[in-house]
Amino acid sequence: MEKLTRRTFFKAAGATAAVAAAKAHALAPDDAPHAHGAAAAPASGAPAQPAYLFLRPDEARFVEAAVARLIPLDGNGPGALEAGVPNYIDRQLGGAWGAGERLYRSGPWQPGVPGQGYQLPFTPAELFRNAVRAINDDVQHRRNTTFDKLPGNEQDAYLENLQNGNQNLNGVPAHTFFESLLALTIEGFFADPIYGGNKDMVAWKMIGFPGAYASFYDLVDQHGILFTRAPMSMGEDNRRMIHIQPVAAQPKAVGPNPVGGTGKKGGK
Repeated sequence: MEKLTRRTFFKAAGATAAVAAAKAHALAPDDAPHAHGAAAAPASGAPAQPAYLFLRPDEARFVEAAVARLIPLDGNGPGALEAGVPNYIDRQLGGAWGAGERLYRSGPWQPGVPGQGYQLPFTPAELFRNAVRAINDDVQHRRNTTFDKLPGNEQDAYLENLQNGNQNLNGVPAHTFFESLLALTIEGFFADPIYGGNKDMVAWKMIGFPGAYASFYDLVDQHGILFTRAPMSMGEDNRRMIHIQPVAAQPKAVGPNPVGGTGKKGGK
């Protein structure tokens, strides 16, 4: 697996549908400090992180550790963990999308060709729960520990094995799970904060994306100028406070459905 710099990764991923183009995950320095997102105690004076709605403690530990390797904290800015990506993943899996609201689920369940898209009988939530349970059992059996306690280079090797492998994770092919995890990680990092990730719009600030301005009328006749406004979320009120959308009404935020076209939700 090619070692990508953070800047190269973002050039490849961009702020668009990078999910389909991303073929490898970025590697974090082994000594990079990673606090455990929603499971961590808040800093003095900082607001408490929301509790997970779907992820169980063992699942949350895996997701937090994995996304911290996929988009790491480095000198260019916060990584996926600091941007609240586990919270985004949790909300997606705990909502209508995770329940397979728009997936065709009447079978028959047979292996398909790549052009047919997702062919498994699982909802996204079932896919994640089955796969993570298999991963946790495997790491416990082989290493007598958990994924989040492995050294960084061993976490990277394990994720690479998932990316390139076809081992059975309780009915889920390993590469299918990895593609889903990577897709959700990129989505949560770049999506509007209204969906629970991209905390404080850190990803937008880093790439210079302005966000959801409703009108650019004052700039219609101006060309070739640098747009330098601070990013804006769809969920901001007139005090610049962001109101996160309730899970029950939450659609898939950005990008293609990581588990296939038949269950594709709407756009932003």
